[in-house]
Amino acid sequence: MAAPQAKLDALAARIAGLSFPVAGWLGAARADALDRLAAMGLPGKRDEYWRYTDPAALTGAVPLAAALFDESDEAVAFSGIDRVKLVFVNGVFDTAQSDDPALAGVEIEHLADAGAADIHWAREVYGVLETRGQTPVQRPLATLATAFATGGLLIRATGKAAKPVSLIYLQGSDTSDVILHHCIKVESGAELTLLENGNAAARLTMVMEVEVAAGGRFHHIRAQGRAHQRHAATHVFARLGAKALFKSFTVTANGALTRNDAVIELVGDDAVAHVAGAAVGDGAFHHDDTVFVTHQGLRCESRQVFKKVLKNGATGVFQGKILVKKGAQKTDGYQISQALLLDDDSQFLAKPELEIYADDVKCSHGSTSGAIDDTALFYLRSRGVPEKAAQSLLVLAFLAEAMAEIDDADIAEDIRARLESWLARHEH
Repeated sequence: MAAPQAKLDALAARIAGLSFPVAGWLGAARADALDRLAAMGLPGKRDEYWRYTDPAALTGAVPLAAALFDESDEAVAFSGIDRVKLVFVNGVFDTAQSDDPALAGVEIEHLADAGAADIHWAREVYGVLETRGQTPVQRPLATLATAFATGGLLIRATGKAAKPVSLIYLQGSDTSDVILHHCIKVESGAELTLLENGNAAARLTMVMEVEVAAGGRFHHIRAQGRAHQRHAATHVFARLGAKALFKSFTVTANGALTRNDAVIELVGDDAVAHVAGAAVGDGAFHHDDTVFVTHQGLRCESRQVFKKVLKNGATGVFQGKILVKKGAQKTDGYQISQALLLDDDSQFLAKPELEIYADDVKCSHGSTSGAIDDTALFYLRSRGVPEKAAQSLLVLAFLAEAMAEIDDADIAEDIRARLESWLARHEH
C-alpha cells in the first residue's frame, strides 16, 4: 500500500538538498534505505506510535532554531571517568578535540572512510538491524538516518575494551541539523562500554545498530544534553546472540522534544537485555520512550525500567512492548514505567503491551503516575529536613530503580550528581 501523499510530500521537503555516497557497500545500503523510505513517507500525528508525540518538529523541512546552551555551570557528563573521548561538532568528527581512538583497544573507523570498501564487517550490520526493526512498526526516521547520515563511527570489539569509548556531541550553531549513524559489533566473549553525551544539534536524527555475539557484553550509558530548545529522535537497534548481555541507560534533562526508540531482539538462548531511563523535565518538555523487545531464544531475560519526573506542564510518554515468539520458553520479561508529577499541569501518557505466543513464561508490566508521597515528605520534614531538600531526596529515591541498571558505580554516581544538580536548579 502506498503511503499517503501528505507523508510523501513531507519526505520530499525533508530530504531536498541531501545526498549520499553511491560507492561500495554503503552506497548500496543507502539506496535500499531510500527505496524503503519512499514507500513509507515520514511519520504523522495520526500514526499509532506517534499519537502521543507530534513529529512535526522532527520531520519539517528545516529545524526549529535552538539557542546554544551554556553548560559551564556544572561539570561535563562523565568528566571524571577515564575514557577515550571522540568529539563531534555539528555532526562532524573533530580530530583536534578527540583522543587517539587506538587508546580504547577496539577497532574504530569513520563511516565515510569504510563505506567505499567492497567488503567490511559493518556490511552485515549497517541498515540490516534497522530494516529488521521496521516490522511490525514502521520507523521512518531511522530509515532516514540510514539513507542520509552525514557521519558516524564503526566500532568493533574483539576483546575487552581497555577504556570506555565516549562519544561527545557538541552543538556549534542554533540551526544545526545533524544526522548520524553508528554501528557497533561486540564479538563473542568481548566487552565494550559506550558513553554518549552532549546537545549535538538544534535537531538530531540518529541511529545506533548494535550486534552482540554469543557471550559478548555491551554497556551503553547516555546523558542527553540540557539545551532547552533542542529536538532529537534517536534509535537503538540491537540483536543478541546466545548468553549475550546488552544494557542501555539514558538520562534526559530538558529539551523541547526527545523521542528515544529502542528495538531489541534476543535471538540466542540465555540472552539478557536491560533498557532503562530517567527523565526530568520542567515546562516546555516532551519526552517519549518507545521500546520494542522481541524474545526468540530460550530462557532469555529482558527488563524495561523507565522513570520520569515532570513539573510545570511537562509531558512524559512511554510506549513499551514485550513480544514473546512461539517456542521462546522460559522467557522472563519485566516492564515498569512510572511518572512523578510535581504539579497538576504535567501529564504522563503510557501504552504498555504484552504479546505472548509461548506458554512457559514469566512476563509482567506496570505503569503508574502520581505525586510525591505526603507521608514520606512529612516524615523527612519532621526530622528537620527542609521541604525542598526533602522533595529532592524523594525524587532521587523514585529514580533509583532506573539508575540501578548502571553496573559501573563511578558512572552511576556521575549520573546521580547530574540529577541532583538539575533538582537544585529547579527547586522554585
